[in-house]
Amino acid sequence: MSKIKDKSKYLAITILIGGKSTRFGSDKGLFQISGKPLISYQLETLAKLNYDIFLVAHSKQQIQKYINKIDIKNIMAFIIDEQYIDISKIEEQTPIIGLYSAFKELSKLGYKKSLVLPCDTPLVQKNVIEFLILNCKNYDCCIPQWENGFLEPLLAIYPIKKALHSTEKNIKRQNLKLVNIIDKTWKINYLSIENEIRPLDNKFLTFININKISDIDKIKKK
Repeated sequence: MSKIKDKSKYLAITILIGGKSTRFGSDKGLFQISGKPLISYQLETLAKLNYDIFLVAHSKQQIQKYINKIDIKNIMAFIIDEQYIDISKIEEQTPIIGLYSAFKELSKLGYKKSLVLPCDTPLVQKNVIEFLILNCKNYDCCIPQWENGFLEPLLAIYPIKKALHSTEKNIKRQNLKLVNIIDKTWKINYLSIENEIRPLDNKFLTFININKISDIDKIKKK
């Protein structure tokens, strides 16, 4: 692992790649679009921010596949899903395991906050991410919110130590919805997607994610 940048002691970028991709049928992050893995589009954008990037995988085998397929110079390291004692009781793959694993490792490394993203949002916009980071400086957590109240917990900034405690607590209680890890005692900045983020990304490209093969055509058109 290379030396951590001074700037990134404040924040690390975490990308979750360990999902089962059941509806998609294969590893979404490695699916080729125009001859390039899906995740590479995202990494090229995020690398411009000059924060350390970590990919959270479900196994060593998955990590090797990524090493063989992507340019790893844009990432700091891989993190493997924690073999947590209660995981055996969880029947489905859930992002909360990846978040717990990431928060645990990043806490050891000395990071304060983490920007969390899934690997299936290739059109994420640099200025939107910069806006999130800027607006989290005086808060524990910064999370986009739609006007109907729906949150985007997989495109948010979390306080690592507090979130580690919260994810562990929720895993033990089998509360696996991501919004459950957001503790109401935190100082939270809810960013209006329609009012604050739309001026930066008027087509909401940042929030377009790929769930099915048919979504690939939509991404290509964008």
